[in-house]
Amino acid sequence: MAYEISLAGKTAVITGSNSGIGLGIAWELARAGAHVVLNSFTDAEEDHALAQQVADEAGVTARYIQADMSKGDQCRRLIEEAGRCDILVNNAGIQHVAAIPEFPVEKWDAIIAINMSSAFHTTAIALPMMRSAGWGRVINIASAHGLTASPYKAAYIAAKHGVVGLTKTTALETAKEPITANAICPGYVLTPIVEKQIPDTMKEYDMSREEVIENVMLTRQPSKEFATVEQMGGTATFLCSDAAAQITGTTISVDGGWTAL
Repeated sequence: MAYEISLAGKTAVITGSNSGIGLGIAWELARAGAHVVLNSFTDAEEDHALAQQVADEAGVTARYIQADMSKGDQCRRLIEEAGRCDILVNNAGIQHVAAIPEFPVEKWDAIIAINMSSAFHTTAIALPMMRSAGWGRVINIASAHGLTASPYKAAYIAAKHGVVGLTKTTALETAKEPITANAICPGYVLTPIVEKQIPDTMKEYDMSREEVIENVMLTRQPSKEFATVEQMGGTATFLCSDAAAQITGTTISVDGGWTAL
């Protein structure tokens, strides 16, 4: 049996998707035929223009819905306003680096809310929609830090470990239904934010671009290459395919060998 990936007629909601990994996933799902809902906490003209660009180029329906993922009621409103959610991609996230005794409480609360609790709120509203449609995919963007740890990132690592646990529970609660739940665990991905950090890091360490990437940014990534947002999108699209119908409750590492160490 040959498997072809067509998501025609499906609607995908991707949180935190006006740039970076979320946008890369939205593009690939749209290219596979899914209607997409983009999201972030801003509500600028360029956000809505971006959705229109996806619609025009991919030939699907695309909308932008503003919602602050730090607030549970807005997470739930996002899914309700979308009206349909066959594919839920929980991608929104923030980071802060500090030692535990100095970690600001407000930063801890915000990271846990956006990186972990938002996925609970969106999933709670999306699952009944998926059950009504008779099909669904929940894809949580965790991290290599959902499987391992580093110092000074207590909130991020706690949240991403929590996302992995939530993924497993979601999979078990839907195991006898045509719904799957999986977590993608990226290592370092070349997003616009990361790209902007490279010149400053070159100056700080007096290194070339290649030296900074290999010896500073990718010290824990054995491949010494960034993953791309397109690869994140391709992985998410595969998880939506019929070929992945029995892949549920697991993590897919896209980390250049980081978690193999």
